[in-house]
Amino acid sequence: MATASSSLTTSSMFTFPPTYSFPPFFSPQPNAQTRSAQLSKWSSLVQSYCRHHRIFKLLLSDALESPLFHNSKLKRRLSAHDAKAVVDYMTSKEGDNRAEWIGPATEKASAWIWWRRPEEWAGVLEAWVDGTGQKGTVLTLYELVEGEATESQEFHGMDMEVLRKSLGTLVKKGKAQVFGGEGQEGVKFF
Repeated sequence: MATASSSLTTSSMFTFPPTYSFPPFFSPQPNAQTRSAQLSKWSSLVQSYCRHHRIFKLLLSDALESPLFHNSKLKRRLSAHDAKAVVDYMTSKEGDNRAEWIGPATEKASAWIWWRRPEEWAGVLEAWVDGTGQKGTVLTLYELVEGEATESQEFHGMDMEVLRKSLGTLVKKGKAQVFGGEGQEGVKFF
């Protein structure tokens, strides 16, 4: 699994949207309606970028130095304050709850980026289990995200904490049971 810091430093063929080349995109817009549209575009960009690079946990300090928040061609970048405002927007209902701050609310140093929310990942996992006839089978969490059987799946390489959150959704619905200790966890799907 690629780490956030190693993935953030290369653009590896990621195609930025046209707004990324527009200098005002990097400055907070004073008009409320324009600002809302700007934050929505930033949210889409962050989600697309993280999805492309398979980033589940975004470390703001790394992101500020990456192409995500720093357009070196334009010599423009988001400030730490503005990047936090983007993620704050993403954590809101208006931002479709596409992010979640990790750690103390006052810190805001890293966040989960939900290019797929845990309940959406749960659906993907459930579809794979159904499609491969794995219901009733015990799988380790490691097998699910690192096993050969899942190499072609979008969830392959998923952050273990995101996997646990996603499986928690299935447990609440009575569709899975997670057992064992950390590092030795297994899951059975119903």
